[in-house]
Formats: sequence, C-alpha cells, structure tokens
Amino acid sequence: MNAVLQPSPSPRAAAGAEVENSAGLDLAAIERLNARYLPLSFDERLRALYRDFPVEQVLVTSSFAATSAFFLHVISTLQAAQKIAFIDTGYHFPETLAYREYLVERFGLKVFDVKPDEFHHQFTVAEKTYLSDPDLCCGVNKVQPLDAIKPRYQIWVSSLMGWQTDDRAAMQIFEARRGIIKFNPMIDVSREQRDAYIREHDLPFHPLVAQGYSSIGCTHCTVKGEGRSGRWQGKPKTECGLHL
Repeated sequence: MNAVLQPSPSPRAAAGAEVENSAGLDLAAIERLNARYLPLSFDERLRALYRDFPVEQVLVTSSFAATSAFFLHVISTLQAAQKIAFIDTGYHFPETLAYREYLVERFGLKVFDVKPDEFHHQFTVAEKTYLSDPDLCCGVNKVQPLDAIKPRYQIWVSSLMGWQTDDRAAMQIFEARRGIIKFNPMIDVSREQRDAYIREHDLPFHPLVAQGYSSIGCTHCTVKGEGRSGRWQGKPKTECGLHL
C-alpha cells in the first residue's frame, strides 16, 4: 500500500508505541510526550493520558496525605476505573488510615495496598532504622515495594507540584524515574490553584492538618511544621526517594 494512503495510528496506539519502543526509557520519546502535553492544563493532561493509554497500564499512587483529596477527586472524576496504589509502610498515622477510608467511600475509589517484604520491614522496626538510617528505612518500606510492581505498567502518575520543594520544581511533566516513565500532570499547578479547587469542591483535608501538620508521612519521621519542614526533622533528607 502506498505509504501516503496508510491510516494514521490512533492516539492511544501512537503513545503506547512511544513507550513500548523506548527501550531503556528513550529520552527522545519522553521529550515528544512533554512537547505534546506541555500546553495543556492539568485536567486536560489527565484526559489525554486516558485517551493515550489503557487504564490498566496506568499506575497511580497516593499517600493519602495532607491534601490528597485534590488529586484523588480529579482522578476519580475523570476515570472511575482507575485503581489507586497505597504504599502501606506499616508506620502510618491512624488518622492517615482513617482519611484513606473516608476518601475511598466518598469518591468510590478502588485502592490496593503495596507492602514491604515482612522480613525486611521487621528489621527496620527492630533496628529503628528511621532514626539511624532513614534512607534505608524509606528504601525498604517505600521504594523497593513500588519498584517491584512497576513492570506491570507503562506510566506512573504522581500528584507532585513544583512549589512544594526545590527538587520538585526541577521536574518535568514526563521523565524517566527508576525504570518507568513518570507523569507529573500537576507539576506546574500553583498552591493558589490547588486551594481554589479544594474550596470549589468542598474537599476535606487530612485530619492532622488542623493540628499543624503540613506534610504527613510516617509517624516516626513527621512532626508539625510548615511545608516540608516537619519531615525528617534535623536531617538533610527532604524526599523519601520515590521521586528522585
């Protein structure tokens, strides 16, 4: 057949081919995705994602932290079939688990747990690695469990926003991260935009926010504070390692 007369691939087939053919996560393929999604708003980017990729190939993670209702409301509104991965480190606040259950019921979410290997998790408990080596603790209880399921997916979606930390400010919409193409559709959403969306849809904050916690992770590594100042207090660490 004359090449001129050949039908163009569908957007889903074209985007999937970009990822599938990007052995080693080809940077050129990622740049093509960035160029196509950059002009879009965050909700348009998510709509485009679900046109381009089958939902079963999309990995969405949530920590059910301070303002997770924002991201999860958007996802549940655009794609009700999307399953949400919750990394259960074994160190979550009871309030986090209660917040998770509330949002599951309110938004009709489909959530599954991603848990660390029990032997290695118990090592972090016995050795209190959250005090002596928080990087190791996060590696065992967060990074390794998520890395183990990434091969099942083409795209990993996060709710990171650039204003949250200096590291996040440097991130792109699509980027290679630990063996998968990571999608940050909200990376350029401002704090004001986020708060306006929360007010418009009357979304609930994590219950610990009212007590002065701005960023909420595991019990041993979270205290009250503005921004990320309450995480890993007294240590140079600012990220758990999932996004770096």
